[in-house]
Amino acid sequence: MIERHIHSSAIVDEGAQLGKGTRVWHFTHVCAGARIGKDCSLGQNVFIGNDVVIGDRCKIQNNVSVYDNVRLEDGVFCGPSMVFTNVYNPRSFIERKKQYLTTLVKKGATLGANSTIVCGNQIGEYAFVGAGCVVTQDVPAYALVVGVPAKQIGWMSEYGEQLDLPLTGHQRVVCPHTGTIYQLDGSTLGVISE
Repeated sequence: MIERHIHSSAIVDEGAQLGKGTRVWHFTHVCAGARIGKDCSLGQNVFIGNDVVIGDRCKIQNNVSVYDNVRLEDGVFCGPSMVFTNVYNPRSFIERKKQYLTTLVKKGATLGANSTIVCGNQIGEYAFVGAGCVVTQDVPAYALVVGVPAKQIGWMSEYGEQLDLPLTGHQRVVCPHTGTIYQLDGSTLGVISE
């Protein structure tokens, strides 16, 4: 395994922490306070702010800015040109750095290309945010959301396939790819067996 790879056109400020095996590609800027786990990939033209924590094995595709107060747990996928915000009501002429809201993206979640995550929201474990969505509220674990504003239309497995389940109720389903058993209890989906 490589220690890490930083392209010659990238800027990694002194003090930034990058884990083993992490790759930083063309024209990317990682600020001094950033903490990035191991085996991550930061695509072309990515910006990582100072107060950012990124877990292991995350993939941040081209043209994504991860601003202060964003937290990504292990295995998060950020699709090309998706957007994070950190101020709910920005104005260019009013300083609001003390009003940054924290956005938490939980383990294994996928944020589709050109989606927007409005600050202060949490994306649950293994949730799937469709391309072009605008997320304005918390997204439950394993939820599949699409649209503007984003609305839940189904459930996703950890493998990344839509599960044949209603949005609410009490039902079990087995992932055909992994054999994992999922249990829907009301409006909450969880794993009961792997």
